[in-house]
Amino acid sequence: MAAMPSTHNWINNPLGVVEELFAASQNNPNSGWEAKVVEIFRGHLKEKDAHSLVPSMNDIPLHYLKPGSLVKFRCFLQDMFDPEFYMGVYETVDPSSQTKVLRCGKYKDVTECGVDFNSRNIVTSERQTFYCVPVPGENSWVKECYANSSQARVLPSTSYAPNRQKRSYEDDDMDGMDAQPQKQREHHAGVQITPDQHFKGDARRKEIEVAPGNMASASHLDLNFPLPDEKGPSCLIKVYEDWESFKLNDTIEVYGILSVNPALSALAEDKDASSSLADPSEVMETTEEQRVHSPPASLVPRLHMLYAKPLAQNNPLLPCATLQDNHAFLSSTLSEMASVRGDFHAYLTHILLGDSLAAEYLILHLVSSVYARRDVLPLGKFTLNLSGCPTMSSYTECLYKVIQQLVPYSFYLGMSLENMNLMRMVPKKDYLANRLVSGALQLAKNTSLFLDETQLEQGQLDATGVRNVTALGNVISWQKVDYDFNYHQMEFPCNINVLVASEGRSLLPSDCQIHLQPQVAPDHMDEYLTSIPINVQTSSQFNKFRLYLSVARQLDYSISDEVTKLVEDDFVDMRKDDPQSISAEDLHRMLIVARLLSLSLGHTSLSRDIWLRAKHMEIQRSCRMEQHKSINGNEP
Repeated sequence: MAAMPSTHNWINNPLGVVEELFAASQNNPNSGWEAKVVEIFRGHLKEKDAHSLVPSMNDIPLHYLKPGSLVKFRCFLQDMFDPEFYMGVYETVDPSSQTKVLRCGKYKDVTECGVDFNSRNIVTSERQTFYCVPVPGENSWVKECYANSSQARVLPSTSYAPNRQKRSYEDDDMDGMDAQPQKQREHHAGVQITPDQHFKGDARRKEIEVAPGNMASASHLDLNFPLPDEKGPSCLIKVYEDWESFKLNDTIEVYGILSVNPALSALAEDKDASSSLADPSEVMETTEEQRVHSPPASLVPRLHMLYAKPLAQNNPLLPCATLQDNHAFLSSTLSEMASVRGDFHAYLTHILLGDSLAAEYLILHLVSSVYARRDVLPLGKFTLNLSGCPTMSSYTECLYKVIQQLVPYSFYLGMSLENMNLMRMVPKKDYLANRLVSGALQLAKNTSLFLDETQLEQGQLDATGVRNVTALGNVISWQKVDYDFNYHQMEFPCNINVLVASEGRSLLPSDCQIHLQPQVAPDHMDEYLTSIPINVQTSSQFNKFRLYLSVARQLDYSISDEVTKLVEDDFVDMRKDDPQSISAEDLHRMLIVARLLSLSLGHTSLSRDIWLRAKHMEIQRSCRMEQHKSINGNEP
């Protein structure tokens, strides 16, 4: 493979940059070389389009990526392991000349040969390990946008030929170990010691490299994805600075040095052999923990973090993370908001079988997000129960496919008895393996959760089913998930946009119920559904909708004292004739509808006109619900 331009050495050989700064620091102990390393890479990544030159683990199969190069990974922080100790600085001795050289152990898993363990120059350092997986429920349009924007050019090593062309992580299985290019991965024959191995009393995980001939095949490994049928790479992220700033369930894009040394794959077996001979009271890790925390590098590579940026929205169409940083984009987008909303409303009306009012409420739902918490009450959520959904022709699945095309993350959950009784929804701590076993409700911020209650049939929920339904209710009402730590529960706040599609009123709570009034005759339903434009819409039109939703979610919002007085007076007037006609809860919902309606129109404050429009929408919805009840009696 041709050498990359020298200007890109920070991508092709980042360890070279680290080594240079480390070597220079030996003559100047106060150089602050470690901070300079991070500063250099952050500086490069701030240059125009520089981030697109860095190969992504999300797009490129592992065996096409160069070990020791800079790569990026768009991921979800699924678990945090215990901190580990490693040799930040160590000394090697040349066996022939007895020359001693100081080495840097940072951003590496293995050391060079000839470590002098008696050296007084050894410096013990600490790093944190995060277990990260692809963002749960990330939709295909997001993946494609990121992949298409990449300018990274990666070729397989000339030292080996892959057995299968363009083999991705989705195809990678246990035999992936055999596909690793040995010549690329090995620098020394024989046994090597990792920077943390000799600190047997302190380190939680110790890794040892063995000769390739001794490498055993990998056993089955559960990659612990939160959602069923998810595919993609998982990764152990080694973090050296500010690890306290990261939280479980964060979505981040990590830039780091790739380590896929196949010698790490033998770790579990080596530990198994040694621990079986040791006194059980002296063994710090169980066999299960060793396997989980030291998986084969061919399946779970290590990434030594240099820089990470949060992905608050994860919409690749947005030019920046925060709108306030780009005034030109924000002003041009706001000027088009009302127009795009009109097109979007027309599209959703078509999807909702001609129901214009339901389309209005679906827009409000899609732009909603928890923006603050007051005590235990999450503010901004707007769980919508879309009742009256046709049960024939897989209408709900069709509706979900539309939402998939609009939002970055989503998950469809058919609420069948089997799913309710068998699925693991709440994450649970496995103390034997010392890991958090994931569940379907361990989701990223702003994930759209589509609950299809039309799938629920007659039958009995068992204990697991009851717990799962309770967990869904907690997400809807309190935007929290109580993780199971066996002897206690730990509350994790979430921000999950829940849409419940049902035939009658949902069994689950909701912030608002709208009963669908199809304008399509049941006899023509099949024909109508096949005509619904899901993928045939031009991508530019869909991109406008995607941008519109992300921008509306990020806008600030306020209510002036003048409008607050107007709302209060209006509320008093509505209660004058019939105090039972409107409650405080109704007013609260009207204010939520007014806020979301304002944001959906690109307005950052509530006006009199929008308040009157929101009030009219709520009156229409309430009248429809009353009519439905009178026609159908007391529905379940």
